[in-house]
Amino acid sequence: QVQLVESGGGLVQPGGSLRLSCAASGSIFGANVMGWFRQAPGKERELVASFTRGGSTNYADSVKGRFTISRDNAKNTVYLQMISLKPEDAAVYLCNYEVVSGPYNGRKFWGKGTLVTVSS
Repeated sequence: QVQLVESGGGLVQPGGSLRLSCAASGSIFGANVMGWFRQAPGKERELVASFTRGGSTNYADSVKGRFTISRDNAKNTVYLQMISLKPEDAAVYLCNYEVVSGPYNGRKFWGKGTLVTVSS
């Protein structure tokens, strides 16, 4: 099993910055990819940024150029650096871990999320 704990959310003014962290613990057999999703009230969960199995990155069009996903493998931690935040970025941000090979292929794990509020 994999446990994910997000941190770093909070209240920020429009144009401000935040860095989210997702610490992973535990293990499960198989290659994995990790990423960040967000869900605003009344809206569906959407992908924000993720790593691909090959190590490249994907971003939602709405955050390209403003958000950067990175990771520290030694710390089993994934980060999301967010700059130039907009009110529409406000949401609960959730960390995702997906197994992409082996007998558990397709298995997904989620953190509980961290709230980002963008308001003046």
